[in-house]
This record gives sequence, structure tokens and C-alpha cells, in this order.
Amino acid sequence: MSVKPLYLAQLDFSILQQCIHCGMCLPTCPTYDETKLERNSPRGRIALMRSIAEGKLEVTPAFGEELYFCLGCLACETACPAGVAYAPMFEAARGDIEDTRVLQNPRRDWVRAIALRLIFTRPWLLRALGRMLRWYQASGGEALVRRLKLTELLPRFLRDLEPLTPRVKRDFSDTLIGEHELPEEPPRYRVGMLTGCVQDLVYPDVNRDTVEVLVANGCHVVTPGAQPCCGSLHAHNGELEWAAEMARRNIDMMERVAGGLETLDAIITNAAGCGSHLKHYDALLAGDLRYEKKARLWSSKLKDIHEWLALIGPVTPPPSDHKEPLTTYHEACHLCHGQKISRQPREILKLIPGMNLVELPEATWCCGSAGIYNITQPEMSAKLLARKLKNIEKTGAQVVASANPGCCVQLEAGARAARQPIEIAHPITLLARAYRRGKKDES
Repeated sequence: MSVKPLYLAQLDFSILQQCIHCGMCLPTCPTYDETKLERNSPRGRIALMRSIAEGKLEVTPAFGEELYFCLGCLACETACPAGVAYAPMFEAARGDIEDTRVLQNPRRDWVRAIALRLIFTRPWLLRALGRMLRWYQASGGEALVRRLKLTELLPRFLRDLEPLTPRVKRDFSDTLIGEHELPEEPPRYRVGMLTGCVQDLVYPDVNRDTVEVLVANGCHVVTPGAQPCCGSLHAHNGELEWAAEMARRNIDMMERVAGGLETLDAIITNAAGCGSHLKHYDALLAGDLRYEKKARLWSSKLKDIHEWLALIGPVTPPPSDHKEPLTTYHEACHLCHGQKISRQPREILKLIPGMNLVELPEATWCCGSAGIYNITQPEMSAKLLARKLKNIEKTGAQVVASANPGCCVQLEAGARAARQPIEIAHPITLLARAYRRGKKDES
């Protein structure tokens, strides 16, 4: 007896009807571009999802594999003339795949249980594992293991993943950032700062830079310590109940530390993938009697850092004789396609004195990171990464700006493997450096 799909069947059917089958999305879809198979296109996947919602098809292993072959990059949403909302369909379909357990196997179930339901629901555990990984990397253990080729003893899937291991920093965000940080002049705004989970371990310096930029732009910044995962990993991987629980935890955390969401002019995120999810807490918690109103307020205040600076008018760094190395900008999928933020990061970069910015061919094409896609679909991910690195090489850029931790980890790993001498940096980090140079020159 089959299990009746829950999420697709309960989705507003007007969302499933939006697709007019015009095919404008096809050239923008990385998986369709690679295979030229209709089922690997947004149009083909929507047809399958609609048939399941209507009860004409059942959720099958083939459907599950297809929806997990999709990157969820949302380039199809940008290309669509009919305004199809692919993201809610995509997440509902993955929710049904997990509920029906059509892809169940012991290794997959074990990995998901450990990662999604254990590690990424407990900040203390994630941090403890991060500190262990930091010790392994900083002590020389990692270098020794690689030199002795001991990684060859690992199972194939772990051996392939090992080069993607991110570099964990010594200090996490709450060590670098005070709970309250204020500008020298009376603040114009009061904002909450989200530090993320992976970002907190791997790029806490980006969080520090973001707070410095906000303070330089007249903001009183409230930053809760040891923050939980936002739930984007859970939502994108069919764990919708856990995604809702993580949303509640984040709302409670910010309410408690800020003294109420209504006291904040904005809630700031600097991670593209997280931001795209965080802005939809209102939809995620719709119908939750206790949190529905709070979630609407949260979503109304949630701003990407580039978006927020563009709204308030960013302070221009002081003039400097420093000449920036040739820089290009890779657009994280969930910033340009998910949040429709593309112009603002470029404007931020162009504010920097001496900036030498060159456009990246296929700047909006996915790099293959896509959450945990580089883990679940390593072959397709590697093809997309090679394509992105080739385009970066064409520019001759020494610095690649990107505003998503997943993209940065992916690009750094690819550059190391290809021996491409490039720096991957968040646009806000480059702006923070310019502010610091200005202060140094003034002194």
C-alpha cells in the first residue's frame, strides 16, 4: 500500500499550474544543459510534481532520484516569464520523498540521521566537531594523513569527499563579536546579526567583517552567541518539520537577546543560501498559532547585508592609493535567483577605492555546491566546478568575490586542486578591508 503524498498534495494548486511549458527555463538549467533530457529540466520536473499532486503518479525511487539530481539553484525562476515559484514545489517534493522513504537505504539513512537530525540541530555538538577538525588540521595530522596516502583506506564516497573538507578557523563568531556593538556616533539603526552554523566555523572572519561594516554605517548590532542552524539544510533536503523547529529556535533566540523582534530595524544575514530560506519563515510557520505572527514580522525584517546597505546608503571608504588586485564576482544562486539580489553586491564592490572589477562569464551559473549537492551528486558537481573555474581563469582575476559559504568552500577546494592562485572573498570582507585602510591612513 502506497503512502499518500502529503506536501505536494497540500500545496496551493495555483503554484503547480503556473508553468506554461514554454521552455524558457531550459537553457538556464545546469542539469538539462548537461544531459538534454526533458526529465532533467524544470519543466519536466514540474510536470512530474503536478501529476503526483493530482494523484496520477506515485512517489517512486525514480522520482526521488530525479528531484535530488536537481540542484535547486532556482535559475529557472529567474528565467520564467510566468513567474513560476519553483522553490516551494521543490521543497514539498523532497518532503514527500523523505516521508514515503522511497530512497531508503542504510548508509543514506545513517548519514541523514547523523548530519541533519543530530549535528545540525545541536550548535554545541557542531562546534565540538569543528574544534576537533580544527585540531586535526592545525596539528599537521591532516597533512601527514594525506602525505602517507592513508585516505586511500577510506570508503570510496568518503575518499572523494575528503578534499572538500573546509578549513575551520581557530575562533568562532561569538569570540570575535560582542553581543552588542555600537558606532561612535549615536546609532541610526538597530539590527540583529545572524552568524550561521557552517559560516560560524569556517568563515567567522566574514561575520566579524559584517559587524564592522554595519557599525561603520551607523548600526547598533545585536549578535546572539552560539546560534542554531537556520534550517535551510533541512528544508532543502525534505526535513520540513525540522526546518520549522529550527525556525522557531532562531526566532526565540533573537527575541530573547534583542528584547523583541519589534525593537530591530532589520535582521541581517550575509550567507546567500541561508538568506533565501530565512526570508520565508512566514510561509514555513503559516498556521502555527504561536509563531505565525512572529514569523511574518521576522520575514519582513530579514535583509541580506548587500540589500540592507543599498537601502540605507552605504558609507564610501576614504580615498586610498591602494590598488585592488583584479577582482571578479561569482553570483551565488540563492542570492541572485532566490533573493533577486544582483546589482547591490556589484555596487558595494565598486565603492572600494582602487577596485578593478571584471565581469565573470556565466556569473549566475551554479558552481556545483548547492547545499550538500557536492556530497550527494559528486560527478555533476565536479563538472559544474570545472566549468566555473575555467570561466574564472578566462578573466585573469586574482580575487573572486562570492557571498555564500557553500560557494566559497567549493571554489576554494577547486582552486587548491587545480593549483589556481586565487583568493575567494566575501564582498563585505573587501569593503571592511577598505574601511580599515581608511582608518589606518587617517591615524
